[in-house]
Amino acid sequence: MAGAPSRAGPVSHGWRAWLLAARPPTLTASLTPVLVGAGAAWEEGFRPGILAATLVAAVLVQVGTNFANDVADYERGADAADRLGPPRAVALGLIAPAAMRRGALAAFALAALIGLYLAWEGGWPVLLMGAVAVLAGIAYTGGPWPYGYRALGDAVCFLTFGVMAVMATYYLQTGRVDAIAFLASLPVACTVTAILAVNNLRDLDSDRRAGKVTLAVLLGDPSTRLYYVALLLAAYALCVPLAATGGGPWALLPWLSSPLAARLACSVLRGASGGGLNRLLVATARLHLLLGALLALGLAL
Repeated sequence: MAGAPSRAGPVSHGWRAWLLAARPPTLTASLTPVLVGAGAAWEEGFRPGILAATLVAAVLVQVGTNFANDVADYERGADAADRLGPPRAVALGLIAPAAMRRGALAAFALAALIGLYLAWEGGWPVLLMGAVAVLAGIAYTGGPWPYGYRALGDAVCFLTFGVMAVMATYYLQTGRVDAIAFLASLPVACTVTAILAVNNLRDLDSDRRAGKVTLAVLLGDPSTRLYYVALLLAAYALCVPLAATGGGPWALLPWLSSPLAARLACSVLRGASGGGLNRLLVATARLHLLLGALLALGLAL
């Protein structure tokens, strides 16, 4: 059933349906790396207008990705009735597939318009990174070769929503890139990938039945749980070389969030499942934001 809706036929249910499809609890994934990039650039100068535009563009790219994922998973049969995750707007019949595709296109187009302004300010490297971000969002579950169905989602998430997003923000603020920006991006990349890891752990069985090969499907349940914990451990460990190579002792400020990370790791290792993984997903997104905010503050001090 490559996607018969689980409710009445697809009709628009107004802004609430679009808000559902945007998945607000996960949007911190696009906000956090921008904050960290700005924090790393603080001593080099602060351009609030550029930062605001970067934040809006980053959120629009993620919203477009979420919209595209909503309709693509529906059409590929990955949003079956037994799916454990939160409801999807197209699968519930709240938004027609064609309307969702238009919504994704609109979000990406708005991000591209803002990207043109940022490219005017930052030059062709910004244009290139923006194009990569939009293409990565579209190709995650869409197009002829959706990499999210081929166990590459984690790697692309790590690079785009982690490394590239932090370094692009830093570049827009300073006009250059350096080792500090790269090192600062790594804890962010680890925690944003942990969000995807727990999402795919929750959906492991339904993804396998739908033929969606995520990294979690390849690893299996026990190894995916260890992988999630390893990502959290790496995020905190990577603050140490950052502090030692120019970030200063305040770059260890994210360690204040480690008790929350420890609770999440214990929950995963103790076999959290079903609705517990939904709660864990939201909590991991909050950890990502908290760690990133502390890191941004530490780098700015």
